[in-house]
Amino acid sequence: MAWLNSLYSKMTVKIGQHEHHNNGSFCSEGAISQKRISSDTAKFHWVFWLSLILLMIIFGASLASGRYGISYGDTFRIVFSKILPIERTWNDIQEAVVIVYRLPRTVAAIIIGGVLALSGAAYQSIFKNPMVSPDLLGVSSGACVGAATAILMNASSVGIQLGAFAGGLIAVTITVMIPRLIRNESTTVLVLSGIVIGSLMSSIMSIIKFIADTDTQLAEITYWMMGSFARITFDNMLPVLPTIILPVIIILFMRYRLNVLSLGDNEAKTLGINLRTIRGIFILCSTLITASCVCLSGTIGWVGLVIPHTARMVIGSDNKKMLPIALIFGGIFMLVIDILCRTL
Repeated sequence: MAWLNSLYSKMTVKIGQHEHHNNGSFCSEGAISQKRISSDTAKFHWVFWLSLILLMIIFGASLASGRYGISYGDTFRIVFSKILPIERTWNDIQEAVVIVYRLPRTVAAIIIGGVLALSGAAYQSIFKNPMVSPDLLGVSSGACVGAATAILMNASSVGIQLGAFAGGLIAVTITVMIPRLIRNESTTVLVLSGIVIGSLMSSIMSIIKFIADTDTQLAEITYWMMGSFARITFDNMLPVLPTIILPVIIILFMRYRLNVLSLGDNEAKTLGINLRTIRGIFILCSTLITASCVCLSGTIGWVGLVIPHTARMVIGSDNKKMLPIALIFGGIFMLVIDILCRTL
């Protein structure tokens, strides 16, 4: 019995040492993980606030940039004179240039660039494809057809906006209905449906341009398709803002679910995610955003494709952090491009 007690004592000591070693490993791994999370959060806060400050600086530069030279001091005094009692040191022409022309254009560039980047990031996560952009399901092509049809009917600017918005929604509705009709609602079939509808809308667009009046209508259609912020005013921007702001809020509020969707369909179902409902919500929100932007400014490409990649390289692939950064980066990018277009 003495040797048995001795063996038991040695085994107890070894087990205790082994458990102590494992506990130390677990503690060190937990500490490393906690430090990594804290580091990522700190990085997100730094990037977020620095990007926001940069956006504000470029916003001021945009108001002071253009063919008609206005100093930065007069520009800021003109803007703040609407809310503060400031001594007038500028003339009526300078005030009209800043308030009537540059301010709506600058605000529109920030909003449209930011939300297109956000929409593109959401699409890339939904379809698990880094080459996806907001016009994947045919919304841009459909909006172009709707706007061109309104121009053929000699509609007003409001009618053209409504036509573009309706055309985008109709195109995406047809795209979404095709997988249901063939009873295969996989993302691959949805993407193929979007390609088919986009090609169909492009063909219809070619027919419209062929029958359009070459002196007036064709030029207006071509100019609209090129995309521009020159015609945007607060009067035609305010009615569209609800269909932009509400979907943006929904996407940002539900952005953590995009991380689950990115894992794959089987993993998402295992975690209790209703794929059809969640995917439908994100597609609807992204479609409303894209259709609203296109009806305001015409077709603007690459923002929804390139900017999400830039944000992902800077902050990582976590959608909870990446989507807000993509929103700000998109506004900065579009504002810089607009300044270059006005000054070069």
